[in-house]
Amino acid sequence: MNNIQALDRQFVLPTYARADVEFVKGENATLFDAEGKRYIDFTSGIAVTSVGHGNKRLNKAICDQINNLIHMSNLYYAAPQAKAAQKIVEASGYDMMCFFGNSGAEANEGAIKIARKHGERDGHIKRYKIITLQHSFHGRTITTVKATGQESMHNYFGPFPDGFVYANGIDEIEGLLDEHTAGVMIELVQGEGGVEPLDKAKVQALAKMLKEKGVLLIIDEVQTGVYRTGKFLASNLYEIEPDVITLAKGIGGGVPIGVVMTSLKGVFSPGDHGSTFGGNFLSATAACEVVDILNEEYASGKLAETIEYFDAKLCEFYEANRRLFSAKVGLGMMCGLRAQDADTLAKVINAARQNGVMVLKAGRNTLRLLPALTITKEEIDEGFKLLSLAVASL
Repeated sequence: MNNIQALDRQFVLPTYARADVEFVKGENATLFDAEGKRYIDFTSGIAVTSVGHGNKRLNKAICDQINNLIHMSNLYYAAPQAKAAQKIVEASGYDMMCFFGNSGAEANEGAIKIARKHGERDGHIKRYKIITLQHSFHGRTITTVKATGQESMHNYFGPFPDGFVYANGIDEIEGLLDEHTAGVMIELVQGEGGVEPLDKAKVQALAKMLKEKGVLLIIDEVQTGVYRTGKFLASNLYEIEPDVITLAKGIGGGVPIGVVMTSLKGVFSPGDHGSTFGGNFLSATAACEVVDILNEEYASGKLAETIEYFDAKLCEFYEANRRLFSAKVGLGMMCGLRAQDADTLAKVINAARQNGVMVLKAGRNTLRLLPALTITKEEIDEGFKLLSLAVASL
């Protein structure tokens, strides 16, 4: 471990405040570090390893593919990419088409490009403005960090592209619309912003209003997508029909991939957008298998049962520790507990790791829990037992 730390400090730019642990193996929602210590993982790599660590079906699909081709380029047809698009669209229930990139930020860049291209298609007035919400998070590129409604993330990196406007809640969006507004981009559950679900009725009213005004509704499902909230998309749960949807994180089960989906099937022409690696044989094969696995979990009712069980255990933990937490938030397997303050949150996360359970922080002093969707009841029980032990002395 000390050697790895030394190498990291010598050769890796210090953009992360790393915890003092090195993981070497995983089995579903269980991790093992370099010293052989066992942990229960309530993070799934920040909602990425959706079908768990070391999933045998996913591993086999990847191995079978890499024995043939890992990558060619998007200048040629690739069966896994076409099949992945079909599976994603059919699972969504929307009449859309897909573009593949490598990350959530890339997917959101693609969504912004779609909105701006669409905003120019009728000629005279250039519609280019994108409205997002305060406390939102849409990525780390220059454009998506500017789309992010957190002022602290805008330090150092300007000047930024023009055209981003921040609403302090859904109620404020309509008043910010003007003739130059191309789209509204929101997360239905703000992840980095504190695991904050938006009000369903307000979202539905917003969708209706934007449709009437001809403004695109873009839903960032980078974290909420792929059954994280109980449905394939949080958009399904909110019963809306967006114009553009973005996915990443859980769709590849750990293999980097991003997807932008849209009902605007004619918006792009060859050359308008591209990605060298996006949707290659490796990542698209992983996405196909992940969607198949989770479709089965959903159809069988097992996913709903897991969500219900996890939520019940989380409620028990919350009620037993109201001295530390002020509220329980989230949807499905995207959960959070509001800590009393930042110092309390830091102590909980550190104590949890020391006791063998991995948890996350999010904005607004929130303890964030994002377990694998395949987590077992035994892993849930063990995780909350360890978490309870961790906070007992705080």
